[in-house]
Amino acid sequence: MIEILNPRASASNARVALFDFDGTLSLIRSGWVDVMVPMMVEILLDLKTGETEEELTVIVEEFVGRLTGKQTMYQMIELAEHVAQRGGTPLEAIEYKRRYLDLLNAKIAGRIAELRDGVSPEKYLVPGSRALLESLRERGLRMYLASGTDEIYMKEEARLLDVARYFDGGVFGALDDYKSFSKKILIQRLIAGAECHGPELLGFGDGYVEIENVKEVGGTAVGIATQEPECREIDAWKRQRLAGVGADYIVPNFEDAAGLLEVLFANGQPVHAV
Repeated sequence: MIEILNPRASASNARVALFDFDGTLSLIRSGWVDVMVPMMVEILLDLKTGETEEELTVIVEEFVGRLTGKQTMYQMIELAEHVAQRGGTPLEAIEYKRRYLDLLNAKIAGRIAELRDGVSPEKYLVPGSRALLESLRERGLRMYLASGTDEIYMKEEARLLDVARYFDGGVFGALDDYKSFSKKILIQRLIAGAECHGPELLGFGDGYVEIENVKEVGGTAVGIATQEPECREIDAWKRQRLAGVGADYIVPNFEDAAGLLEVLFANGQPVHAV
């Protein structure tokens, strides 16, 4: 199913395609929220402020969701701020990030091992991803992959999924010097370097941040609001967030890659839901 939120949105002039990684193409880290949120709630519960686990979960889920798509460090910075607000002495954000990554890496170790042992990469790709990437490459778009996940990890995961080769523009992830790179900075570089004007940018993502960044410069944005890990149905909460920041189209996956491309490259004429 392709939900059309902006019938006049068109990528017919697109020269550059920018993809988020986790939850947009890759399912290797599916379930990361179920690692991050409980870790943060436990840290805040230990401060014994009288807040219940349920109350703290609502607070943590709000800022984790709001910052999804940015580097992981930003979620850890906000955690540290919440610790300080409650009278605690927070660790450095990088220490919280390391704790989280240790927990997440333990959760996904089996998936990484499977891929290294030769399991089909399609097991950990959002359905239809490869057909979409192939088609966009055939159309001549220059493609970029950008993630809030640490670059050292996501480059290896993109290689294991056999998708790195599609991104002739580059594969970019988070750095410990988190202020030196972001999806917004990458978009600004593309425009400043005349690789594309804003309306020539086509973006794909499952997070609030990347959709907002693409729309800020006048690009066309496809929101991937998928219920992981099956990726068959729309996740209503994700859909609401992505629609709220201006996504032009919403899909649960890329199984109808041909239909999506037909809609995207409709030369700016109004189109109807597929």
